Amino acid sequence: METLWNSERRLTAIGRANLSVPARQALADGQLTDNRGILDYGCGRGDDVRTLKRLGCTVNGWDPYFSPEAPLEPSDVVLLTYVLNVIEDAGERRTTLKRAWELATSVLIVSARLTWEKSKVRGQDFGDGLLTSRGTFQHLFGASELRAYVEEVTGTRVVSAAPGVVYAFKDEAARLAYLAQRIVPDAEWLASEDTTSAIAALVDYVERRGRPPRLEETPRATAELLAHLKPGELKRLVRDSADPGAMAEGARRSTLNTLLYLAVELFNGRGPFSSLPLSIQLDVRAFFTSYREACQRSDRLLLKLRDDGYVRGAMNASPVGKVTPTALYVHRRALDRAPTVLRLYEHCASIAAGRPQEWRVVKLRHQGRAVSWLDYPDFDKDPHPRILSSYMVDLQSLETSHLSYAHSQNRPLLHRKHEFLAPDDPDVPRYRRLTESEVKAGLYERPHLIGTEDGWEAELVRCGRQLRGHRLVRRVAD
Repeated sequence: METLWNSERRLTAIGRANLSVPARQALADGQLTDNRGILDYGCGRGDDVRTLKRLGCTVNGWDPYFSPEAPLEPSDVVLLTYVLNVIEDAGERRTTLKRAWELATSVLIVSARLTWEKSKVRGQDFGDGLLTSRGTFQHLFGASELRAYVEEVTGTRVVSAAPGVVYAFKDEAARLAYLAQRIVPDAEWLASEDTTSAIAALVDYVERRGRPPRLEETPRATAELLAHLKPGELKRLVRDSADPGAMAEGARRSTLNTLLYLAVELFNGRGPFSSLPLSIQLDVRAFFTSYREACQRSDRLLLKLRDDGYVRGAMNASPVGKVTPTALYVHRRALDRAPTVLRLYEHCASIAAGRPQEWRVVKLRHQGRAVSWLDYPDFDKDPHPRILSSYMVDLQSLETSHLSYAHSQNRPLLHRKHEFLAPDDPDVPRYRRLTESEVKAGLYERPHLIGTEDGWEAELVRCGRQLRGHRLVRRVAD
């Protein structure tokens, strides 16, 4: 018999026009698909259920107040969305999480409001949370607290998918596959319409991955178009068509990606070789003498992450990003070009505390091991984008903090945008020209004044300049 939740909790169920953040994250991560049964356990008014049904998902919702008669049956995926926050009894909270875990046959997706939202919740201390004037309860979790709590109750290792969202997998191989998806995404294949285009797709894969694919890695359409060719013929075609330099670069990239994956896997819990996703197993066999050698090299990489001197050296040598006295700042579309140890730095933080959905620039601190994801929503349009929010995780304490600048009157802004990107980024020439014209106009002569909106505007006025898009022009007299 199901535990009846206090009826006042119904007041916390808000109506939504769009999917909740946890459901959007799970959809983006491929956890909610049309071939998986989904149960929204504690679905509230059922908005996620209705939206997921419109997207073609097989989904049911149960709620003690809004849908108490709905069947409660085991499902591939169970969503427990902002439920644990509103249960004031610690024993019942634990029982609810345990029941959700029992109902999940593949993965349990747990989300909760975090402590940095405390300013949005008004109430009196009650138990381990707050009792609001409406008679509702809120227990706000720390990011590391939520992760540890779900691990303790489920008895399995979990992964933080986003701030306040964790995945607990029933199968260890599924957890490792999810990590691989985040770190070494499956290579996209070129479309194949005939034998010629199928061969071109195969050659492209070999150049980018540095090794030939197994049949299981090949799209069905491509495999069927190549089925009439003998293995020896395919090898000859690839050997004659593939660029050796591109293949060597692909092998180097795949080797580093494999090391990155194995290092993150150790950080989150490493399994046996047989539990690795097939593509990672094949990379290990292609680029290392053994799984043991690959693990030893990845372990050394993880140890280097603790070395301030090594990390600082990697930042100074990084081909991408802007180095300051305290940190390296890199745009998200350049991050995969950073040294492997710095990519590991960012990935470990994301696995520990969740990477936010919206961010443009990541900040990696030189010392102390802290990562901040900074959101500049207008980075591409605004010549000096204003920050909207910052989410930071301290890798030593696993404490997190969130800052919103949505209502700030004098927000920090960015200069020299080209420095955050890779040198061959198509936008770099335009951004660099703007920076050069600003330097020439004297706008960077007082760097301590230009870090915020008001200071920057004052310097533009002092220098008699104004911006029109990414062009600096003389200021028109009022």
